[in-house]
Amino acid sequence: MILQQILKNTRYEIDKAKRCLSLEDLKREILGLPQPIDLVSVLRGAGIKLIAEIKRASPSRGVIRNDFDPLRIAKIYMINGAAAISVLTETKYFKGNLNYLKSIKEGLGDKRIPLLRKDFILEPYQVYQSRVYGADSLLLIVAALQKKELEELVFLSHSLEMKCLIEVHSEDELGVALELDADIIGINNRNLNTFEIDLNTTKRLRPLIPSDIVVVSESGIRNKKDMEALKKWGVDAVLVGETLMGAPNIAARIKELL
Repeated sequence: MILQQILKNTRYEIDKAKRCLSLEDLKREILGLPQPIDLVSVLRGAGIKLIAEIKRASPSRGVIRNDFDPLRIAKIYMINGAAAISVLTETKYFKGNLNYLKSIKEGLGDKRIPLLRKDFILEPYQVYQSRVYGADSLLLIVAALQKKELEELVFLSHSLEMKCLIEVHSEDELGVALELDADIIGINNRNLNTFEIDLNTTKRLRPLIPSDIVVVSESGIRNKKDMEALKKWGVDAVLVGETLMGAPNIAARIKELL
């Protein structure tokens, strides 16, 4: 299964990173960093908010965009109405890099908007790593973790003032997220084992989530028609990657969606 292959490689990358920078060194680097922006408060309110994703490639499509400049794309996102930016940092299958997160954080400066680290977070080391490299929040995937691991990672993230977008794809996974008192739940319309997409996953799961939790629909959102359906179903935000990254004119595509 694709997910298991990705997780195996992620563990290898974590071990490699630890040899370059220890956990204790990461903890020291956090001292003095500015407070993260609260993603929950940014995504609340009227209308559907856009989390625009910086994503160079995917296992299903390969390289999505050849003229890939993360900071330039982040500025386009910010100028054209994105509420937050998701930065995919997984290296092997998505061609991401933690340095993209760092360069965007530094490049946007005081005008920046919340940055979400999107990766396969498996260990506390990656949570500290996310904070050091500039993330305001991070993704936690229920399908990739045991409940006890999720609890540990959520607690640690909150202690570092980062909110977690907890991603689910099924009723069982949603049950786990709700037991964690999640602030933000992401409904992934993509099955991480087959990579098939069905927007009706959001339609099915959204009514099961209390109204005080921010709900984000992820994957498969391509046009205004999709946005109108998601608005009808009551989602607070959408996370859009391939539709934007594959567009000849990113700004025009954002305006179409919003």
